[in-house]
Amino acid sequence: MIPLRRTCKQAAALLLAREDRRIALSDAVALRLHLMACEACPKFERQLLTMRNAMRQWRNYGADDGL
Repeated sequence: MIPLRRTCKQAAALLLAREDRRIALSDAVALRLHLMACEACPKFERQLLTMRNAMRQWRNYGADDGL
């Protein structure tokens, strides 16, 4: 049986790992369950999304202007 319960520390590590690579299905399910039950970790997930989008815009900054 695969343990589905994760701590906030483990969930944060999975969120960061998910930024770099595809995580295992069991980890993805456990992470989703943790995010549904936790108050803090979804905020951290939104912060990661905000940073990812900001970095994407920064990388493309100037490319559209021909700089």
